[in-house]
Amino acid sequence: MSLRKLVGFIHPRIAVVAHDLAMTLLAWWIAKLLRYALRPDDVIGFQLLEFPIVLLVQGVIFRWTGLYRSVWRFASLPDLWNILRGVVLGSLAIGLSLFMYDRLEGVPRSVFFLYPVVLAVLLGGPRLAYRYWKDSRSDLLRNQAVKRVLIVGADRAGEVLSRDLGRDGRYSVVGFVDDRPSLRGASINGHPVLGRFGQLPDVAREAAVDMLLIALPAASTAEIRQVVSLCDETGLPYRTIPRLEDVVAGRAQFNQIKEVAIEDLLGRDTVELDWTTIREMLTARRVLVTGGGGSIGSELCRQVARLGAQSLIVVEQSEYNLYRITRELRADFPELILDGILANCGDVAAMRKLFLEARPQVVFHAAAYKHVPMLQAQLRAAFRNNVLSTRVVADLACEVGVQCFVLISTDKAVNPTSVMGACKRVAEIYCQNLDAHTDTRFMTVRFGNVLDSAGSVVPLFRQQISDGGPVTVTHPEITRYFMTIPEACQLILQTASIGQGGEIFALDMGQPVKIRDLAEQMIRLAGKKPGTEIPIVYTGLRSGEKLFEELFHPQENYSATEHTKIFLAQHREVSWELLLALLNKAAEADAVFNEEELRRCISSLLPSFRWSEDAQPDNVVSIRRISSENSE
Repeated sequence: MSLRKLVGFIHPRIAVVAHDLAMTLLAWWIAKLLRYALRPDDVIGFQLLEFPIVLLVQGVIFRWTGLYRSVWRFASLPDLWNILRGVVLGSLAIGLSLFMYDRLEGVPRSVFFLYPVVLAVLLGGPRLAYRYWKDSRSDLLRNQAVKRVLIVGADRAGEVLSRDLGRDGRYSVVGFVDDRPSLRGASINGHPVLGRFGQLPDVAREAAVDMLLIALPAASTAEIRQVVSLCDETGLPYRTIPRLEDVVAGRAQFNQIKEVAIEDLLGRDTVELDWTTIREMLTARRVLVTGGGGSIGSELCRQVARLGAQSLIVVEQSEYNLYRITRELRADFPELILDGILANCGDVAAMRKLFLEARPQVVFHAAAYKHVPMLQAQLRAAFRNNVLSTRVVADLACEVGVQCFVLISTDKAVNPTSVMGACKRVAEIYCQNLDAHTDTRFMTVRFGNVLDSAGSVVPLFRQQISDGGPVTVTHPEITRYFMTIPEACQLILQTASIGQGGEIFALDMGQPVKIRDLAEQMIRLAGKKPGTEIPIVYTGLRSGEKLFEELFHPQENYSATEHTKIFLAQHREVSWELLLALLNKAAEADAVFNEEELRRCISSLLPSFRWSEDAQPDNVVSIRRISSENSE
């Protein structure tokens, strides 16, 4: 067998151990040689078991300190610290062992001071030399079209990113920009801090930078917006690393370079929740989620599973959505008792069978139609799904003794101007008033638009930009509230844990965002210029659409709760007998497709609601023009 093949059979770890043990023997010999070199008349002597004891003791210490777990290719300060710790402890242990063996016969005390110094050099030198050789070799193999990169943020994340990029042949780090005064004139991994964030455009121009990398995982949304605005001024492409909460939640990997998403600019700071109370509500409970394959429903399922529910039932009428979410949940939570039910919530027979067999304890009712323009001409479908289906599920929850029932509602139910909003408001009224006639706690949670939910404005704009435009906005002044899907679901869980029954909870949506500004920002994030490369077209407000959304009715007297991002509205009571009579009449009208009677019933329940005259069956618009800014 050739020497090359023989070396190939040697495991790298074995080679490392053999090297370190050989250096141990060499260091011990050199240490004694140096000691006796000062007194040449003395004769160097070695005891019979001296070398085996040194070898055995130092090898055990190296294994205990974890020195063999390190990789020479990435040798760094932690590895040097391990070496120093290992050689010092090894010297002490060897001294104790030799003392017990032969009372340190022939071993001068000064050897124990020379030995760790020599061994540290013999172990650290080859490691650093090997890393330098590998890095230099990588430099020689790099493509000549290297991008010059400026890192925005010189904290720990920026430092680690610069080291990682140093091993990547595609990028060359020019330096950093950071606002901390302590970093003025500093150098990190050999790269200088060139200025403050406010000087970013000038620094990028003077340093001839090709790309900007934002390394601010712990920054607030406001800070990210400011930095992105400065990056936009440079006209250069820019990327970022994931937010800290995304890394912790497992949604991204640290130092994974990605494009800046609109969620990074519209999201809010991390929500502080009372996870103990939430877990107490869900742990060992049987939970049912309707509409579990939708944007909000699927995220609710993930969080319920993560929080230790005993079992989870997912009700969904879309076959593909149900397949997708159940497959994901079974892969991520194999211990969870999971049941996927393909059914419409308005199917009384199917729902009754499900509730009687499963006996859920907590129900999240997220199933609903939500598309405002489309539902304007689909009154029966909207009422059937958003009201009658809610009634079916709510009544069955009372019948089987569900402890907690949460209705997912929308800000469009406040002073509704659309069919969708009116139907959701009727559903709210029913659940609020039903709470007084049952032991089940009924709660309603309202919030506005959810970023990147199915059929919402963000994926529509993204598709329109990808197609080259135009981006369609209904009105230059139209505004909407936005919230991320995980944040909305976390706050839904929090409201379920603090609600006593009969409440309307509204989530703090932050500041409203102009849809025009949203469109312009998304165009810039795509590397295009709004208005020139990607035109923006204003199509006019559609039937039932508001310029500004509201979260409360003036008569609801909203107040704060124990959670800073959750508000409580006092619901308006409706005669229970009148409510049941009108809903029964509406159900009869639905059965015979009598939309005029449905209109009268809704008008009786919502006297202030005004029907849009242009909500005609023929007002179907092309999918390209539908830019729904709707909640789940």
